[in-house]
Amino acid sequence: MSTPDSARLAQALFAPKTIALVGASGDPKKNTARPQRYLVKHGYSGRIVPINPARDEILGLPAYATLGNAYAAIGQIDHAYIMSPGESVEAALEDCGACGIPIASIFSDGFADLGEAGSARQTRLTARARALGVRVLGPNSMGVMNIAGRTTVSVNATLETDTLLAGTTSVISQSGTMLGTLMSRGAARGLGYAKMVSVGNEADLGVGELLDLLVDDRDTEVILLFLETVRDAPRLAAAARRAHAAGKPVVVYKLGRSALGEAMARSHTGALAGSDRALDAFFRDCGIIRVEMLETLIEIAPLVAKRRPALACGPRRVAVVTTTGGGAASVVDRLGLAGIETMVPNAALSDALQAHGVRVTDSPIIDLTMAGSGARYAAVLRTLIDSPECDAVLAVVGSSAQFHPDVAVQPIVQTPWAVKPVVAFLTPHAEASLTVLAKQGIAAFRTPEACADAFRAYFSWRAPTARGAESAIVWPRSVPAHGRLDEHQALQLFASLGIVTVERAVAIAPAFSHSMAYPVAAKVLSADLSHKTEAGGVTLGIADSAAFDAAVAAMRAAMSSEMRTDRILVQKMESGVAEAIVGYRDDPLLGPVVMVGAG
Repeated sequence: MSTPDSARLAQALFAPKTIALVGASGDPKKNTARPQRYLVKHGYSGRIVPINPARDEILGLPAYATLGNAYAAIGQIDHAYIMSPGESVEAALEDCGACGIPIASIFSDGFADLGEAGSARQTRLTARARALGVRVLGPNSMGVMNIAGRTTVSVNATLETDTLLAGTTSVISQSGTMLGTLMSRGAARGLGYAKMVSVGNEADLGVGELLDLLVDDRDTEVILLFLETVRDAPRLAAAARRAHAAGKPVVVYKLGRSALGEAMARSHTGALAGSDRALDAFFRDCGIIRVEMLETLIEIAPLVAKRRPALACGPRRVAVVTTTGGGAASVVDRLGLAGIETMVPNAALSDALQAHGVRVTDSPIIDLTMAGSGARYAAVLRTLIDSPECDAVLAVVGSSAQFHPDVAVQPIVQTPWAVKPVVAFLTPHAEASLTVLAKQGIAAFRTPEACADAFRAYFSWRAPTARGAESAIVWPRSVPAHGRLDEHQALQLFASLGIVTVERAVAIAPAFSHSMAYPVAAKVLSADLSHKTEAGGVTLGIADSAAFDAAVAAMRAAMSSEMRTDRILVQKMESGVAEAIVGYRDDPLLGPVVMVGAG
């Protein structure tokens, strides 16, 4: 939630009045000269303070030997961007603490991204920063950008561009390079950004806390996450729930789904890997939209902006309108692969479309090629928006989008798309048309794959799962707190959680007596025997005591000599309509995960 401390942090991070560049270079060709050049180039209105012990002046600005010297000369510094070599980062951090600088963004690498020794250095750095009261972004961070505020504290080479396009979408990325990728590719589509943050190794400030800050950012409507791992799942989940409550959709692209991707993520920022299915469930549980493609991450924001998740009520249907049959067919094919139904007009809708001069067939594509465009095209779109037969409308535009944007996409722009999602797919390379649509807040896609992925993600979007009040759990005294449990102990634990368990008793050698009524099931009771049936340790449907004695003898004989067989679990025979499997694991990223499925 927003606090005075978080507001001060957001100001120092995104809108600092004075920025110190530690390790700034006077050689404009070097990476460490970029932040100063970019701040000047893009119109930063605050004070820039280069720090370099070997220079009195850097690129036309007075330079200081240390942060302490700068602080003594000019007073308060809001944000320090540390670019000096790794071994001098700690000294710069000490200066930040002594000068009361609230945040240090660290470009320098050589910490958790460099193995065990680097991780130990990062741990020490984080502990010292907390003791000094300095918040840290990074290490290994390419910095932060506030596009509308003309504040570009970053070395990202995309900032060489002459103009930056501001927008209402913000980005948090565990890859600094991806900020430039999203910025440049977004610009080619007419899509700009509000805030962009490279988190690096997340020694202190992490994705969850930064997401929390952006929930309170007035310039931000949609938040994109480029993730290699999840480092603080509870914080991220809480922030995502706040974002949903504030009406700010959160979209994630998660790298590392393959074994190779996991290995690359670990080497890049010291990321851990977790189960991808568990991550899917986690994102869905806290209301985060997950996309499969990088292109989708760039293009989806206008589709979800100012919208809420669709209510889950059966398959979703998309109406496809086109002036180019082949282009539309490519998207319809991809929609089908994504499990999305393409609408074929019913009789009532057919009549309404024919009233506008459209010949309707049993095809899932409404082809306007011979029906003209302009007013008629707009009328068809409005008819589809008003129809309960579809949940969204996809307009596929052909070659005219490249050379006649004023004509090709005007019917789409004029459509009341806020009522129901209206999305465009442009078959040619048509930057001008993309820009026209982006200015109107209409999602437009350049590939059928990304278009279908966006629809899949949008229709899969759910509100965060409601959380009930947590109750205190008393661990049963008879159940060990450590080590593996046998089946009887596990059932005792389940019973303590309020889960109904089967009636049972433990029969002990040598007599193996019990008071259970027949028929029963008998099982060798051992924490070391995971798959009892395969090992011959289970007998079902035992009708009487003689059969029980015989079953116990047979099961004990089937066990290896090292296996303990002096206890037999006796259970009442039960039958039901189905068999289920329930599994549990402590995921390295997300914590406790429960799996439920058909047995």
